[in-house]
Amino acid sequence: MTIHEVRRKLRVFMASALVWVVRIVGGGALIAVPLLVAFILLAGCGSSGSSSAGAVASRPGALEQASASAGGSRLEERLAAIDGAVNHWRTATDLVTAQRAAEEARNLVVGPAGPAYGDADRDGMIEGASDVGLLPGLTGEPGLASAAAGSCVERDVLGGSWADPAARWSILESAIAKWRPSNNTFPALPSHPQRIVGWATLTLATEDLATAREYGGHAHLHIDIAIRAVTGCSG
Repeated sequence: MTIHEVRRKLRVFMASALVWVVRIVGGGALIAVPLLVAFILLAGCGSSGSSSAGAVASRPGALEQASASAGGSRLEERLAAIDGAVNHWRTATDLVTAQRAAEEARNLVVGPAGPAYGDADRDGMIEGASDVGLLPGLTGEPGLASAAAGSCVERDVLGGSWADPAARWSILESAIAKWRPSNNTFPALPSHPQRIVGWATLTLATEDLATAREYGGHAHLHIDIAIRAVTGCSG
C-alpha cells in the first residue's frame, strides 16, 4: 500500500468519524468540526514527512551506508581532497606551491599514524592535517580505506592485505630509496596511494619545478585509479 493510499483511507475514516460526531453532539459539532479538520490536516502533513523518509529508504543501501558505513563518504571525501592537492601540485607555477601541495597529498594518504607525516617543507604549517590517514598507520591504526569498501578498494587503494602494516610501509620506503630516473621502482607497489606518497617524497626533495610537476602528473594517474576504485568499481 502506497503512502498516498494510506492518506486517502485515513481521510475517509476521519470523514466518517466527523459524521458520527455531528449526530452525537448536535450543536456541539460547531466545536468538534474545526478540531477534526485540524487533525486531518495535521495527519496529512505528517504523512508528507513519511513520504520523504521513504524516498531515502528506497535507494539501495542508502540507510545502511548512512548509519553503518559513514567511512564510505569520508573515503570519497578524502580521495577528492587528495585529487585537489595533486591537481595543484602538477599545475603549480612555482616550486614552493608544488612542494606544499605534494606535502598535503602525502599527509592525506599517510595520516598522523603513518610515516613521514608532518611539515615536510618546513614552512611552519602541516598541509593536509587530519586525524586519520587514507591508509592504515604504522602499527595498524585503521585508515579510511578498508577491504569492506569493496574488492576494487582492496586491490587498488589498499593493494592487498595490511596484516603487517609496518612491512607494507617498509616496502614503500625501500622503493623510494632505490628509485632512480633510470629505475622506476614504484610500479611494483600494489597500492596506488602509496605510489602517490612516493612521488610526493621525490617532489619534496627536488629543486626543479618542471621535475616536481612531472612527478605530480604521475601522482594524478594514481589518484584517478583510486577514485575509480570507489566510484566505478567493475570487480
